[in-house]
Amino acid sequence: MRFRSLISLLFLLFFTSSAYARFVSVRPSSTNLISDGINTVVSAEEKEEACEQTYGFMPCTKTALGNVFLILVYGFLMFTAATYLSAGSELLLEILGPGIVGGLFLPMLGALPDAMLITVSGLSGDAATAQTQVSVGMGLLAGSTVMLLTVIWGTCTVVGKCDLRDNIAVNNRDTKGFHLKDSGVTVDVWTSYAARIMAISVIPFIIVQLPQVLNSTSGRHMAVLVALILSVVMLISYCVYQVFQPWIQRRRLAFAKHKHVISGILKHLKQHALGRLLDDEGQPDEHVIRKLFETIDANKDGHLSAAELKALIIGISFEDIDFDKDDAVGKVLQDFDKTLDEQVDQEEFVRGIKHWLIQAMGAAGPSGPDAGPRTMKFLDHFHVQTKREHALLGDNENGENDEESGEVADPKWITIKAALLLLLGAAIAAAFADPLVDTVNNFSAATGIPSFFISFIALPLATNSSEAVSAIIFASRKKIRTASLTFSELCGGATMNNILCLSVFLAIVYLRGLTWNFSSEVLVILIVCLVMGGFASFRTTYPLWTCFIAYLLYPFSLGLVYILDYWFGWS
Repeated sequence: MRFRSLISLLFLLFFTSSAYARFVSVRPSSTNLISDGINTVVSAEEKEEACEQTYGFMPCTKTALGNVFLILVYGFLMFTAATYLSAGSELLLEILGPGIVGGLFLPMLGALPDAMLITVSGLSGDAATAQTQVSVGMGLLAGSTVMLLTVIWGTCTVVGKCDLRDNIAVNNRDTKGFHLKDSGVTVDVWTSYAARIMAISVIPFIIVQLPQVLNSTSGRHMAVLVALILSVVMLISYCVYQVFQPWIQRRRLAFAKHKHVISGILKHLKQHALGRLLDDEGQPDEHVIRKLFETIDANKDGHLSAAELKALIIGISFEDIDFDKDDAVGKVLQDFDKTLDEQVDQEEFVRGIKHWLIQAMGAAGPSGPDAGPRTMKFLDHFHVQTKREHALLGDNENGENDEESGEVADPKWITIKAALLLLLGAAIAAAFADPLVDTVNNFSAATGIPSFFISFIALPLATNSSEAVSAIIFASRKKIRTASLTFSELCGGATMNNILCLSVFLAIVYLRGLTWNFSSEVLVILIVCLVMGGFASFRTTYPLWTCFIAYLLYPFSLGLVYILDYWFGWS
């Protein structure tokens, strides 16, 4: 259905582009010849009123209403291109898995429509024309980032909200309504890392802006070059991180599970030691630990075998956290068995338990809940902490995968389909990016509205619509895992704007010798990225009230640019 709509729209465009009429003259003829009423001479005024067609055949108009129609048409085509690129990327990911595909291709393909529009905005005509039209590219760059982190972020918070219990969202439970504090979303710790990366990605903006901050005119071209090199380096680094992130995540998750096993064993030993694992001075009590060793040593041979350790772990309730028992036994042996004889003697057991207890006390901190050496409350704190850490690292909801698992039915056909969708999406984006930029400039000329504000508001609706709909639908599943993926994608999209799209923009400015004069736009990007990035970097739960911060930043950004540009003359 979408493909048929696309074909119909293309036919409409081409037919309207060929609809011309000649002017009927009512002026008297100076000759005695009989006129047919048609004047083939075009006056200077008519030439001035005629618009320049993109590629020589695309439709154009000088009227405001006509340009609104063309913006809607070209915007729909860019939205279609983004949709095809997204669908092709998902199919490619299904075949090849994350790794290079998820780390390199998906982020770049997601930013391709924006990059196309930025490119054509700076390559059109001579340098003077490009300097005028490049504001469209900057408007898109700023508008896309701001929309992702404000309107879309706030909407995902609203549709994904769940009840908060102990400051953690409860999956699929939404009984608090729109309570501002007791309702919200929880994300994993990887989302916090994504937010920190996004905040760091604004550094090239700061560098390119330094000469204007210092009122220097001599170093502006060099600042553009330095910022360009840094943004390219950051782009490569980000892609490498994305490639290895699944491996890092697995290692972190395995470590979190091991810490949870440690806390479970310590709680189990505490129950059997009647809370006397620490002496009166708050230090591990070796005498009690040795008695516990004798209790666990079933065959009384003075050593704990792998089988005895596994029996201990199986007998402990780990509150539905799924892990490999044999792998857990292996990691316990690594902590305890210093002689590498695949068993643990009493001295090794005492040293290992003492080390675990000190580790747990350190996690509680000097102001933790341990009110005294004999209360052992620090173990409860350590247990809650490890459980929360495990949950925030994201473990597919205890083995449940939101996506369908299994082998792909027809990998060859899926690969061909993915390639066709990617080619079609890239072709549409490349073909209609230039006409869209021209139409925005024509609409700006017809209405007197600066092209920056048109591109800031209208163009992100076209290029980000597919991503926005996908994020909102995913957030509506009301799970920690889906919320984590949603907000990570939003941070990732803003990061790609700050490094990939900015790299394209800076390359155009540097190679064409254009003037960097976008102080207000850069300030808006910095404020939004640092506020939302700083907020999401240090917390994993977003109560419902936080959506108002996101929503208010959008009109604030528009108003700030207008005030700085037209009241203070920044740009």
